[in-house]
Amino acid sequence: MELKFGLATPSNLWALDWQARQQTLAGIVNSGFDHVFMADHVSFRNGSGTDGFVEVASLSQLNPDIGVMISIYLLPLRHPLPVARQLASMARIAPGRMIFGVGIGGEDRHESEVCGVDPRRRGVRANESLEIIKGVLKGDSVTFAGREFAVTDAVIKPTPRIPIPVLVGGRSDAALTRAAKFSEGWIGVWCSARRFAEAVEIVHSEASALGRHDVAWCHGYQPWVGVDLKNSKKAYDAVKTGMESFYHIPFEKFERYTPSGTPAEVAEQLAPYIESGCRLFNLKICAEHAEEEVALGAEVVEQLRRLAPAQLAQA
Repeated sequence: MELKFGLATPSNLWALDWQARQQTLAGIVNSGFDHVFMADHVSFRNGSGTDGFVEVASLSQLNPDIGVMISIYLLPLRHPLPVARQLASMARIAPGRMIFGVGIGGEDRHESEVCGVDPRRRGVRANESLEIIKGVLKGDSVTFAGREFAVTDAVIKPTPRIPIPVLVGGRSDAALTRAAKFSEGWIGVWCSARRFAEAVEIVHSEASALGRHDVAWCHGYQPWVGVDLKNSKKAYDAVKTGMESFYHIPFEKFERYTPSGTPAEVAEQLAPYIESGCRLFNLKICAEHAEEEVALGAEVVEQLRRLAPAQLAQA
């Protein structure tokens, strides 16, 4: 499988006028990215967030070629049937162009609580939701009685002509089991290349035990990345500032697994993940100036593509 590259929605995109947004998306496509991705939050930390489905729908209409991905969608905070309808709608307006990355959210338990969801129940809710969503999007009439959700004769029509791949994010053993049972890939964050390889092996082993032998796996890694063309210190400062501002957690908690430097240095730090089984990189680029994010991300992708053949040969 060839490598796929995603770029986080540029931080200044929605401040631009319509024409400039279209030009930015065209620039992303022409720079070698396969898709843009965005997070999904209802009320994170200080109340910030964005609705993943609203954003992917908007982005898909700004450019006819760009792929779109929600990564990560906080599935436990929603009822599964409306989510299935949203996926079916995206399959109709942007066929073959969406990837659905799901998780339970681990950094802010309060976000679940304000949505009326017990944080301890997020895993169960995610599992039950995926079972219902997968069923109705296959065209089944689903009757399901779980601990969190119950539906009777649930149907979604029309179903996607081109199925939307589901990738599961998370670092816990439960997340790996969820990926093995329901997904076409696992998305890793804040882990070493060695741990990434271990996780991929666990997912494959558990999937095989469940009888899932013919999955076209596409595992991904999603790092925040600090980049500067010449100055590694500026790159480090940019990603440190960005992550601390968003997560409200000292950067030292993330530093070990956060690449930064020139494009070549960042590519060298990310290349081992290819050998570990990564085939999709979602890059959240932090730069000194927001308007540089696309160009600097493209430089990292170019460097990674140069390193990829050797890494793939060792995989």
